[in-house]
Amino acid sequence: MKKWLLAGAIFLTGGWFGTQYLFDVKPAATQVVDTNIHEQVYQGDLLLVNEDYPVKEPFIRQDIVDANTVNQSNHYVVLYNNTFVSKHISEPFEKLMKKANEDGVNHFVISSGFRGFKEQQKLYEQYGDGSALPAGYSEHNLGLSLDIGSSQGRMEDTIEGEWLAQNVWQFGFVMRYPEHKTHITKIKYEPWHIRYVGLPHSVIMHDNDWVLEEYVEELKQQQTFRTTVNGISYIIEYYDGSRFSEALLPKDKSYTISGDNKGGIIVAIAS
Repeated sequence: MKKWLLAGAIFLTGGWFGTQYLFDVKPAATQVVDTNIHEQVYQGDLLLVNEDYPVKEPFIRQDIVDANTVNQSNHYVVLYNNTFVSKHISEPFEKLMKKANEDGVNHFVISSGFRGFKEQQKLYEQYGDGSALPAGYSEHNLGLSLDIGSSQGRMEDTIEGEWLAQNVWQFGFVMRYPEHKTHITKIKYEPWHIRYVGLPHSVIMHDNDWVLEEYVEELKQQQTFRTTVNGISYIIEYYDGSRFSEALLPKDKSYTISGDNKGGIIVAIAS
């Protein structure tokens, strides 16, 4: 994963997003903050991880499991026995793979998931800056990302790669490193790398052609987004993490909460 220098502007728009979709979307479940509220900045599905904002090791997810144990459908193959993922993403990923199988696309192979800091640093020391990132600076240190290949060839040349790029957003995932956004992500094109950000965020990012860097910046600038996904209305609020308190959380509505890893806290309220 080679780093690329920032070479272009970030294209941003704002406003009200009205969207209707037919895929299965459930209202966000209420999440209870079980740590110091200001530590929430470093936890959640929307953490931005890149060369400027590393993962904070004390806040790595604790629900890391063997990828083979959550492969309930066998609609994909886990290439290596020591492949791990966050259990948090297993259900939406199973739904993603089920839909692919229904569409006749069924040659997916998972080659990488969660990596601990020690493993990440070992890869960096073994392969160098051109192929790996230091410990903490890879999305694989989160447990929310997967590298997915095809047994039929390179992802950019197969129906698996095409299908993945066209459908991941419906299930809470995004293509993290698209070819036309390398000047923003500073990572070369990776058609195999998907990242879970959750709904409705993946829908908004897809509809506006935003990568995560753009989305969290737009949230910071706009403060409030509104959108409708499959009949569920969402209000998405951005807060400065240093000024956030539990009093700002809704008492009678379901919501999800995430930090952005750069000082902000994002709350998506469903109604």
